Amino acid sequence: MDSSKKAKWSWALYDWANSAFSTTVMAAFFPLFLKDYWSTNQSVTESTWYLAIGNSTASIIVAALAPFLGAVADQGSSRKRFLLVFACMGIIGTGALWQVAQGNWQMAIFMYIIASVGFMSGNVFYDSLLPSVSTKENVDSVSALAYGLGYIGGGLLFLINVLMVMKPEIFGLNDASEAIKLSFLMVAIWWAVFSIPIFLFVEEPKNDKVQQKTNFIILGWRQLMSTFKEIRKLKVVGSFLLAYWFYIDGVDTIIRMAADYTVSLGYGANTIIVLLLLVQFVAFPAILLYDRFSRVVGVKKALYFAIGAYCMICLFAYFVQEEWHIYVIAVAIGCFQGGIQSLSRSIYTRIIPQDKAAEFFGFFNMIGKYAAIIGPPLMGYVGLVTGNPRLGIVSIIILFIAGGLLLTRVDIEEGERMANEVL
Repeated sequence: MDSSKKAKWSWALYDWANSAFSTTVMAAFFPLFLKDYWSTNQSVTESTWYLAIGNSTASIIVAALAPFLGAVADQGSSRKRFLLVFACMGIIGTGALWQVAQGNWQMAIFMYIIASVGFMSGNVFYDSLLPSVSTKENVDSVSALAYGLGYIGGGLLFLINVLMVMKPEIFGLNDASEAIKLSFLMVAIWWAVFSIPIFLFVEEPKNDKVQQKTNFIILGWRQLMSTFKEIRKLKVVGSFLLAYWFYIDGVDTIIRMAADYTVSLGYGANTIIVLLLLVQFVAFPAILLYDRFSRVVGVKKALYFAIGAYCMICLFAYFVQEEWHIYVIAVAIGCFQGGIQSLSRSIYTRIIPQDKAAEFFGFFNMIGKYAAIIGPPLMGYVGLVTGNPRLGIVSIIILFIAGGLLLTRVDIEEGERMANEVL
């Protein structure tokens, strides 16, 4: 395997590594365990509110830090160092959930916030390495490859964890609760082991414009301030970030709150497990097909299609009456989730200056996480006030519609031209 191909696969494998957190922990076992083990004396709507607050708190922290840290990383050519720090934070926070005692929902939420900050902040620097392992011609495919590996990797470990929960005696465990707690530790180990290749085989571009070896923080702060001015000049970047702000929040809200919503409708853990497995294993072939679909119709039209599909998913979720309805929704999410994420990342890579990738991806993640401050609480609050979680899921449609309308203002070709002029 030549060095460029090794670097591409090593970079993509980090998605395989940390997707175990988003699948087993964020989407599945943490929401379930929070309701059934860590907050047993709380109502369904109260535990939903705690989860929403935990997700939003982590998002606020990441949104506040990401642009500044991205600027520092670019100035010091230290994207991989920051990735290592935040990956370790996520791994430690996830592993610590293994030891949180029953009824201690406060500590569970605290460790979840630590792990989520590590997961989301690490992705700022992971994403910023995409220009280092791809070209303009293959950036869409490389981005899709990573998301595809993420769905398979996260799905495989989740499948093992599910078997542990359903048949704990086969694994020498006492019950399902012990299996879930052990799953948190397994995610941490999985994340750590499969992160190794990106640190060994991906070369980070050096910033030759910076002569000083110290004061990267001061330089990073100055660069951050100048980026606000640059975004005003790179109008396509600003327009895309605004559109992304809305529609990706809807996606993130569904990812984080789907299990909780399913429980609120009265369905059990087995339904949630099947739902999540369907999403993971449908998403892998779907994202590869969606990459081809975007080449035929264009990336922008492909994004419109995915946004429209998510609106229909939210609407259909309101009318769920049978268990098989949940599975139809899972398949639909699997068809579009990876596509909308991958295309958003590759489009953004095209329209930003590559020598400031970490800094600009800091803004990319900041915008997404500031939007996520709104989505989960919106869903949780609407459900809490009305007493009807179905209205909560429908409220998310507002985010998709706003994002789709704002996307009409984005001219990708003009954005590529302006990014090249900056270089």
